[in-house]
Amino acid sequence: MKHRNNFLGVAFALALASSAMALAAQPGTGGAQQNLDDVEQVLALKQAAVDRARSLIDGPASALVHRAPGDGFSADPAAVQIDEDGTEHVRFTRSYMGDIPVVGGDFVLHSRNGQVIGASQTLATATRPYIAPTYGSVQAIATAVAESAATPTVTPGSHLVLYALDGTPRLAHEVVLQGVRADQTPRDMHYFVDAESGEILDRWNATQTVRPGEDAVVCDQAVPAEGIGHSRIFGSVAIDTVKCRRDYLLFDPTRGGSHVINMGLRWQKKGAIFTDADNTWGNGTLDDAATTAVDAYLGVAATWDYYRDVHGRLGIADDGVGAASRVHFGTAYANAFWQDRCFCMTFGDGNNGLSLFPMVSLDVAAHEMTHGVTSRTAGLVYSGESGALNEATSDILGTMVEFHAGHESDPGDYLIGEGIYPENRGPALRYMFLPSLDFMSIDCYFVGIGQANPHFGSGVANHFFYLLAEGAVVPAGYGEEGTGLTPGNLVCNGNTALQGIGRDAAQKIWYRALTVYMTSGTDFAGARAATLSAATDLYGSGSRQTVAVASAWDAVLVF
Repeated sequence: MKHRNNFLGVAFALALASSAMALAAQPGTGGAQQNLDDVEQVLALKQAAVDRARSLIDGPASALVHRAPGDGFSADPAAVQIDEDGTEHVRFTRSYMGDIPVVGGDFVLHSRNGQVIGASQTLATATRPYIAPTYGSVQAIATAVAESAATPTVTPGSHLVLYALDGTPRLAHEVVLQGVRADQTPRDMHYFVDAESGEILDRWNATQTVRPGEDAVVCDQAVPAEGIGHSRIFGSVAIDTVKCRRDYLLFDPTRGGSHVINMGLRWQKKGAIFTDADNTWGNGTLDDAATTAVDAYLGVAATWDYYRDVHGRLGIADDGVGAASRVHFGTAYANAFWQDRCFCMTFGDGNNGLSLFPMVSLDVAAHEMTHGVTSRTAGLVYSGESGALNEATSDILGTMVEFHAGHESDPGDYLIGEGIYPENRGPALRYMFLPSLDFMSIDCYFVGIGQANPHFGSGVANHFFYLLAEGAVVPAGYGEEGTGLTPGNLVCNGNTALQGIGRDAAQKIWYRALTVYMTSGTDFAGARAATLSAATDLYGSGSRQTVAVASAWDAVLVF
């Protein structure tokens, strides 16, 4: 399995993983309610589904998925979805001639009782280009470096791919340029350079770093414990930790080993896991570095619990494995990000409350962790309309985490990141009910929206989701008593009678669309089709929910 490799490095022995999962099986612990044997049994069932799907690809589904001689297929069993009626949804990535990735060649095969139902995909042809580049690797790297206008910090590399995000494969060089942005964000640009013409076909940033925690202290005698965390956001709360010999570690044995790394230790480049002598963490203020760690820890725990309780998902990859959270990153770093390679989330401190608190509010933590879920499911590439849908997915499901957690000190709303601003000192990062309130995000779809920054293009899907869940209803505080919004401001087509179906149905539709029907190159039209299919699966063709999905997309001009 691609991403299950030693997420703890040498930090914890297998005995700890076993004890953690055993504890998770105990009622009342807040864990996954599933032991390690159960996880392995589920994966075995999913592997059987993969094997059946491979047989279909070799037979009746071959033409449907545009199989060509030389195509190879790979599937992660953890990403398989099996419905109650036995319908199996198996997600495959594709390679060509052994080791050439087909970017945009991924698909989901849908089948039941050994019969093909359909496939979700971007690729539209079985035609493959001749594998003989006339525009060489050295030229492609030079082209990417020139376009980037930045000096790489690591010697650039490239490899051949088939670029198929527009439906038709073209031979291209994928050039990787690593560096650091001026704002301290790791920069890992991927350029796709046509191997015949030298044209840059696409580009996106996919940050890559070494896995944190590899230098953490070895612990072969860890014992689950319960500590007290003093959070800036939530006050004093009980938290699950482990005791390792004399010290306690900020490591959650009930949620797959999720743990927090302190990046503020200047003598330790990769950071180190938080340790404490008395199992009391932070003091509720930013004077104690552990306070921010507790808030990140709680945000990740709430996100884990949301996916488990609402969607039956055990962690980011649905394999019961937790991720690292890195806090105190950089100097006055005012951002947060997910890094797929290190399977980790990273949070900056803002300016420690002068105008921005540390970036560990509940919805921001959920937003970043959801990027990981997207990477393990649809794999929406961070470019064009699929990039906007990637960002929107993190906003949508991150917001649902906030509602699910139900904390009085941070109640659910349709604002993103409002908790990083000091009280009465700032706005939110994004407003889902009317995205343009941030003066940058986009309310209504138009041709060419894929050229916008994914954070701004995401507004269309965020807007859709709000209208689907709540209808054309102005949130409290934004009507006549606030900013003067009316229902007419909330829709792009004038349909002020639009009715919502509630958050529960809306979030389940989006999640199923993401995990069952969306693929790496899904655009807004594809998202409409995916959510309609998901609503039909869950509630039936012609149901109120399915009709509402169509009406909400109409209201943001996605047809």
